[in-house]
Amino acid sequence: MKAPAVYMLASERNGTLYIGVTSDLIKRVWQHKESLAGGFTKKYGVKILVWYEQHETMESAIAKEKAMKKWLRAWKLKTIEQTNPDWHDLWPEITGEKPQAVVPANAGTQQNNNAFDSSNPLDSRLRGNDGALGGAR
Repeated sequence: MKAPAVYMLASERNGTLYIGVTSDLIKRVWQHKESLAGGFTKKYGVKILVWYEQHETMESAIAKEKAMKKWLRAWKLKTIEQTNPDWHDLWPEITGEKPQAVVPANAGTQQNNNAFDSSNPLDSRLRGNDGALGGAR
């Protein structure tokens, strides 16, 4: 899967989130899973691939990553749940391996958040910075 991609990792369902960009999704996710990528993901145990999106160019992938990092947490959760409602680890999907168990069952389900209007596209011009809210990335 050597192509530009934006991806989200989680520590568990509704847990700590991380958004990254890479030119080699399999290699980069493997580095996170093996704790070879130091920093935030290693410190907080963020290793479950819950969402990814491939891009034609690295420039478009970087632009999407930067925009997503400014999204409200509710929008990030909604994006994950639109394509991965059970928060499965997508590692087997990108590697062609047999799927494994669902993300830990100790996490609850997402609560409905009226701050997200699903009728609006997830356009960066419509988003504000959620840094002041103190939510996870």
